Amino acid sequence: MSSKNSANPVCKKVIHLAVSIMLLAVSFPAAAQQPKKVPRIGILLPNPPAVSPQLVKAFHQGLRELGYVEGRSIVIEYRFGEGKSDRYPDLAAELVQLRVDVIVTASTPAIEVIKNATSTIPIVMAASADPVGSGLIASLDHPGGNITGLTMLSPELSGKRLELLRETVPRLSRVAVVWNPRNRSSAASWKENQLAAQGLKMQLQSIEMRGPSDFHNLPDALVRGRFQALNVIRDPLIGAHLKWVLEFAAKTRLPAIYETEEYVDAGGLMSYGTNHPDLYRRAAYFVDRILKGAKLSDLPVEQPTKFEFVINLKAAKEIGVTIPPGVLMWADRVIK
Repeated sequence: MSSKNSANPVCKKVIHLAVSIMLLAVSFPAAAQQPKKVPRIGILLPNPPAVSPQLVKAFHQGLRELGYVEGRSIVIEYRFGEGKSDRYPDLAAELVQLRVDVIVTASTPAIEVIKNATSTIPIVMAASADPVGSGLIASLDHPGGNITGLTMLSPELSGKRLELLRETVPRLSRVAVVWNPRNRSSAASWKENQLAAQGLKMQLQSIEMRGPSDFHNLPDALVRGRFQALNVIRDPLIGAHLKWVLEFAAKTRLPAIYETEEYVDAGGLMSYGTNHPDLYRRAAYFVDRILKGAKLSDLPVEQPTKFEFVINLKAAKEIGVTIPPGVLMWADRVIK
């Protein structure tokens, strides 16, 4: 009798332990099955992919190279301004309300709006012409705030573009500069063009594009052919009317130089600047670092180290321009 009673506490302990193990076994799979949070990226770009399809494609490639698969390991919320900067505030507000983990954008007007919309969500500039001069960041090494990414150095290359135009067009002295004064980085490029023109003894005509109607109401001086070439400063509004700009250059037979290669791929004569798709591909690196917990203070804004000169010989033939052999030798890529 006594031995039977003494075994009861032991049995109770064994039963209690078995029940505890069973409960733990049940709880572990439940915890393991809880879904892992999928990061969400917001993208706000000036124009839809149809305008420059290679840019979004390059960003996707950069993500894939880092192991991200859209729809599985990452979710992307797309917003496009359709070339209308007045749409940016609403689009930026939508991304902020969605509580995305990071916002990728490009162009000074769009970056300014997003900066005003949030001070907490990290912002990655896929391409910015002059982020310091535009007041977007304090400096390249220490941008401050919630912004980092890449710069194109567009204003600093203005003089080189004028030089390339002169080498292409003998005795070039009169150039029309197409730009949007509402874009602060474009304004910086216009000033750099003026400084460079003084040293090259060139006369510049400012062709301001503030809205869609300006593309159909050009100054008589330009229409009547008083200028010998065009220098087109990159801007979302101008990008949205790229087809019109290219058709105008072809119709007036004016040699034109652009800031990035997608204008030349679309039919423009030539461009000199950073490789734009490379910037977007590199933007994925910043997104990856941020999602993995990197502090923005540890991510300085990167400057391009390589610049490309692209020539479209088909466009040259259409407007009756012969590209000098010496200029062709400088080209990094020639479209035939």
